[in-house]
Amino acid sequence: MTDNGEERVIRVIIADDHGIVREGLRGLLTRPGIEVVGEADSGARAVELAKQLQPDVMLLDIRMHDGDGLQALPQIKAVSPQTSVIMLTTYANPGYLARAISSGASGYLSKEVNPEQIVRAVRAVAAGEGLIDHDLLRAALSQVIDHSPPTPEPTEMPVESLSEREVEVLRLMVAGMNNAAIGETLNVSVTTVKTHVRHILEKLHVSDRTQAALWAVRHGIT
Repeated sequence: MTDNGEERVIRVIIADDHGIVREGLRGLLTRPGIEVVGEADSGARAVELAKQLQPDVMLLDIRMHDGDGLQALPQIKAVSPQTSVIMLTTYANPGYLARAISSGASGYLSKEVNPEQIVRAVRAVAAGEGLIDHDLLRAALSQVIDHSPPTPEPTEMPVESLSEREVEVLRLMVAGMNNAAIGETLNVSVTTVKTHVRHILEKLHVSDRTQAALWAVRHGIT
């Protein structure tokens, strides 16, 4: 919702090097509440458009010419940190998933999913929800976590430390719970949970729940 009570339009960029795929996704996403504001046929163009248009969501193909999606992803997050990126792929490769998560992806979907699931995914990440299955997330994180002996640091918590309740909420986020389930578990309202989640994302300097879960697992909060 905007400040005046109107429904906020989700601005989307589609990045895929196949014109027929872009056309199909544009047609799928042309509906109330969603606006396709740009299309890219390469990773380099995706980065350029992200910087120029600052979209809410980007659908990003993994395999493209002139720099693939996995190479472009960290650059996109650098020039437009608030953009939630959903990786689209025909490759069920856990290594790709691990790279996508560690580089800032909010979701990871097969191109073979039901088309309506892509629409739901766009709406979900725009609302701050993660789109990666909990078990798949843990499997991928096992590939990106450094298991070598840690170097002593002054603190493992961010500069602005999480409260005990925020740590509780973060643990439940790592467990794959949505806001309603977290609220029921902690016996608090969904509105209260949303406030905790917003504070967690702000304190960890991350853009979405998936990245918060990644931070939590790396710091032993599970």
